[in-house]
Amino acid sequence: MDIMPIHKIDDWEMRIKRQDAFWDKEILDRPVVCIEVPDPQHVNSLPISTHTSLTERWTDISYQTDTALARVRNTTYMGDALPIACPNLGPDFFCACFGGTLQFQEETSYIEPFLSKWSDYQTLSFNKKNEYFLIMEEMYSAFMDAGDGEFYTGWPDIHTGADALVGFRGPMNMNFDVIDSRDEIVNALIDIMQDFFNLYNHYFDKLSSKKQPITGWPGIVSKRKWHVPSNDFSCMISNTMFEEIFLDPLVEEMRHMENNLYHLDGPGALTHLDTLLTIKELDAIQWVYGAGNGRASDHIPIYQRIQSAGKGIQMSEVFPDEIKALTTHLSPKGVWMKVNCATIDEAEYVVKKISSWGARKS
Repeated sequence: MDIMPIHKIDDWEMRIKRQDAFWDKEILDRPVVCIEVPDPQHVNSLPISTHTSLTERWTDISYQTDTALARVRNTTYMGDALPIACPNLGPDFFCACFGGTLQFQEETSYIEPFLSKWSDYQTLSFNKKNEYFLIMEEMYSAFMDAGDGEFYTGWPDIHTGADALVGFRGPMNMNFDVIDSRDEIVNALIDIMQDFFNLYNHYFDKLSSKKQPITGWPGIVSKRKWHVPSNDFSCMISNTMFEEIFLDPLVEEMRHMENNLYHLDGPGALTHLDTLLTIKELDAIQWVYGAGNGRASDHIPIYQRIQSAGKGIQMSEVFPDEIKALTTHLSPKGVWMKVNCATIDEAEYVVKKISSWGARKS
């Protein structure tokens, strides 16, 4: 599979090879470490928004494309980091393509629940003439054109499964639904899965036609067909209910992909960790412990549990002063970490430490 090169990064191909190896918990020369250092000169200033509403700003294709390109040009990519930009309408984009209205905020968006009762579910369908789908199509094309040789375009944030159903009904209603409408939920999970597969393949084909690797908001850049299954709603239910209602559809969702990174979001979701670790189709876990719950190095026992089960780990926010603790107590195999560094010198120091870790324990 030929991949579009990134003109300003000579070793772009090796960076992708290391990330492909991450899925297999193999080390080519060191674990994956991604570092993005802001350019202190800010040569390429970000476009200034003159929009009269947040909706106008979010859906302005030229503004979003120019902003993505400027951010890439304002960044130095160290270690295995590669420039990516993801067209984005928020986490409820997939759900919005069935109907409903997105409410845009400064940094994210949410959908207003629009399914009053499960007996009306069959009236909904994924609509390629939906305004949000059409906006995303235009934005996707603009990003891929602007990114030619500059950045890789990622797929949009696609929350399927339970999180899509929460978008239909709202979290409060869904809490009652898992008790009162269990069969309807199971049927809906199966039904919506095919719509998700079709949409994922739609973007996969777009990227492949432009010789792009597969990437998305978690930042992994790989030749593999990979996905981020999740169930943020699961923090509100017992593990028994999770296994009875959501586990089988979740596994089926993973079987469609070459590799899977589960997004485990929040302390409440840890209830399901042991169950998730039994899924053979699951390759790695992104543990998001949440604001106010410490840093990555405070969660070493959880990472050790994950590694002991033979799964990889993605650490999306690591600070340089945590490197010693992490490399002392964890295996380098199957590790993907993003480290926050303020300077190029600091980034070079971190890459050197990670390289030593891989050589020492691989």
